[in-house]
Amino acid sequence: MKSKDKSLSIIVAIMLVLFSNPLTLPANNEQIDLREQSVATMRKATTYFRTEVASHGGYVYYYSIDLKQRWGEGTATADQIWVQPPGTPTVGMAYLKAYQATGEKFYLDAATNAAEALIYGQLQSGGWTNSIDFDPNGRVALYRNGKGHGKNNSSLDDGQTQSAIQLLVLADKAYGFKHKKIHESALFALDALLAAQFPNGGFPQVWTGPVEQQPVIKASYPDYDWRTEERVKNYWNMYTLNDNVPGYVTETLIDAHQVYRDEKYKTALRRLGDFLLLAQMPDPQPAWAQQYNYEMKPIWARKFEPAAIASDESQEVMETLMEIYAATGDGKYLEPIRSALAYLKRSLLPDGRLARFYELKTNKPLYMFRRGDVYTLTYDDSNLPSHYAWKIESRLAKLEARYNRLKHNSPVTTASRPAEDMEQQVRQINENLDEKGRWISIYQGESLTGQPTFILNTPYISSEVFSRNIETLGEYLIATKKN
Repeated sequence: MKSKDKSLSIIVAIMLVLFSNPLTLPANNEQIDLREQSVATMRKATTYFRTEVASHGGYVYYYSIDLKQRWGEGTATADQIWVQPPGTPTVGMAYLKAYQATGEKFYLDAATNAAEALIYGQLQSGGWTNSIDFDPNGRVALYRNGKGHGKNNSSLDDGQTQSAIQLLVLADKAYGFKHKKIHESALFALDALLAAQFPNGGFPQVWTGPVEQQPVIKASYPDYDWRTEERVKNYWNMYTLNDNVPGYVTETLIDAHQVYRDEKYKTALRRLGDFLLLAQMPDPQPAWAQQYNYEMKPIWARKFEPAAIASDESQEVMETLMEIYAATGDGKYLEPIRSALAYLKRSLLPDGRLARFYELKTNKPLYMFRRGDVYTLTYDDSNLPSHYAWKIESRLAKLEARYNRLKHNSPVTTASRPAEDMEQQVRQINENLDEKGRWISIYQGESLTGQPTFILNTPYISSEVFSRNIETLGEYLIATKKN
């Protein structure tokens, strides 16, 4: 064979090997470019948010684009940060995702700033309220650091204390438990949370110290006129399902158990699941209420939240029970779900939604009429107050699908999305970042956390959007990371 022919044969053989084994081919250049763009976007956005937007290391919900105005639950000062999601803990956990994706200390430092801001505002009772004020003359509470005064109400409302604990626990793990302030604060908060769990496994909305012993009994219907009697002023001291208290606590206990490997957190999780079993109402309405008194009867909360079956909380309870089952493997936490699903499907409104409230025993959809500050119960949905979700979307189909998978022992998966499924979203995130490192939102009349008084087409900066985008970029970078 001639030398030229021999060389040609070798080239052909090499090409055949390459094309028959795609694993030996170079990585997709477009994917490499998208990774590089995402790394740059994450760094630029975080630099802006950490250096320009943060105050005392923490965050509120929204900012004007010139950063002169700030909003949490209402207007915030430059010395106030928000604990309630999507405030400081939400942003801090996004930074931790970026650190997980890149290993860069820059992101861990940003998360540490957020964690230390929370530590400043930790209450003597161990948890947090919805905001922290660094101005000693501002809206402060009774902080552990001795710089506060006023109330000592640790709150589980809307994930306030739970999200703060989660950030501290995950930051503690990132430091290998060697950051003394973070480690101590996280464990102090977890101990306070466990002390706020009632003997039946339930939690109050608010605590100031360890809760008092109460009887362990199953839920039942009131034997009095619930419309006018037994309205409890301090309902927040009693068993609470409102604003997904059990769901947020479940996430927190699962994180604590996974990080510290201490069985007391799984025990508390099981006890919470046991409470949710007790709290399911008997027939003909085998679902859940927003609030219960110590006799486990549904009670009023705010003046527009009656003693009733609550469909939103009931859907959240079913989600929570499935999370507890996934964490414990105990089938008893799935048992209430079938009857609850059947009941709620029978209760759907003609438009496919659910009424937020259903009258006890009659199951009539229950609403409110408002005149000034006075609320009146009604079955009429033609003139509803606009500040509250009186009708909610049904999630029953998704809940039933997951329930059936779990019931038939399908594996529980927490796998990340494939990188290919994220590429379009990641490209859009990269493209939407402006030259200063901001993602600008435009208000189009949608409902926003905290209900800021924006006019239409107002541009603003959102901590929620920032956090969601950073989380997505981090997830993409993890999915495309080389082993």
